Amino acid sequence: MNDNELKLTGNAVVENVKGNTMIPFRVVGESLGFVVAWEQKTGTVTIQKDSTVIKLVVNQKNATVNGSKVALNIAPILRTDTVIVPLRFVSEQMGLTVSWDNVKKVVYLITPDSNAGNSGNAGTGAGNGGTTVPGSGSGDNDSSVGLVNGLSFSDNRLLIATSGLVKASSFKMTGPDRVVIDLTNAKFSDQFSGSSPLDSNYNGSINVSGYPDVSKVRYSLYNDNPSTVRVVIDLNYAKNYKLTNENGMYIIDLNTSDSGTPSTPVGGGGKKIVVIDAGHGDQDPGASGVSGKKEKAFNLAVALKVGALLKNDPNIDVVLTRSDDTFLELSERVKIANDLKADVFISIHANSAGSSVATGSETYYQRDASKALANVMHKYLVQATGLKDRGVRYGNFHVIRETKMPAVLLEVGYLSNKNDEAALFSESFQQRVAKGIVSGIKEYLGVK
Repeated sequence: MNDNELKLTGNAVVENVKGNTMIPFRVVGESLGFVVAWEQKTGTVTIQKDSTVIKLVVNQKNATVNGSKVALNIAPILRTDTVIVPLRFVSEQMGLTVSWDNVKKVVYLITPDSNAGNSGNAGTGAGNGGTTVPGSGSGDNDSSVGLVNGLSFSDNRLLIATSGLVKASSFKMTGPDRVVIDLTNAKFSDQFSGSSPLDSNYNGSINVSGYPDVSKVRYSLYNDNPSTVRVVIDLNYAKNYKLTNENGMYIIDLNTSDSGTPSTPVGGGGKKIVVIDAGHGDQDPGASGVSGKKEKAFNLAVALKVGALLKNDPNIDVVLTRSDDTFLELSERVKIANDLKADVFISIHANSAGSSVATGSETYYQRDASKALANVMHKYLVQATGLKDRGVRYGNFHVIRETKMPAVLLEVGYLSNKNDEAALFSESFQQRVAKGIVSGIKEYLGVK
């Protein structure tokens, strides 16, 4: 931590469980300086720092942070004489930066008030698994080579998140039709391999559904000297496009007219930029409802409806962090919004509780600059759902903490409540919520 090695006491050891770095919960208190408590009867570990309180329960993949449900990649595990908890989750919720050196098998922790540096790549995730590309990620000392951190396809646009001195060029090919993007002076980061598949030859792909222009997006480490990442958009027919660079976020926009005139860049013409984030996705289902329905499906359904409504407004440019059942790291969602210099960021979720009685809608903010947005969004959210008003609350969630624009996280209703769950998966309810979210965004932005 802060470039100082932590010594574990007694028989405490660090474990790697299914690609997740786990530590005994007492080490959290002894080495990281948090207040910890163990309630044996309920199997609950409570961890506190300042105003942030985390509760984790043995064998449960949902934790609570300041009373709000948050999904875990892995549940706490009861060993013979202790409970081990996921280091990455606990540290990030407490505001620490976490990085992972997959070569040395070392986790680096940096506190917010520290100027310490390390050879890791901030935000790549401790023990997150995945393929490590030679010479890339946290073990790499060659800062002259840039990194490709993630891919996302939504709104008929491919977004490529990069950092460092990456240069992009593009061209079209036929037989079959495709768009090729070459990212020179670039390689895949550990962050990329943690969220997108890479085989042993550093090739991968994402299937695209719901867009008639595109069948698939492929990517590979195309060349070693100079280091080049190639991304290919497989088209169903010939299509024009425009490539733009928004502070390291390369956008390949297929929304062009039949005449071949390229569209304006995101936010062009003075449009307000709105980023809509459907929480969870793919292997991260989020909370489960009383009937087994998955939170990720609800989040996406509402996000798509919000996106469709906002596309009709000539004064707004909307970007979805995901438009299908794919997985993005929290840091990737943040980077999309920050690189686009979005005006607002809205993350859509459904809640869960240990009791089936809990019901209602909540809106979370983390920074004072987001309070006004939270108040406006919550007003329309409660009107749309008709559920109990659980208020506007502070929440230390990564996506609303690390974004630079006003950002809120909406907990629309409780999947653990049978009445809430039935409403959440009603088409008419989802449409009302989507309209409410759009009304809140427009009022806040002053768009008529």
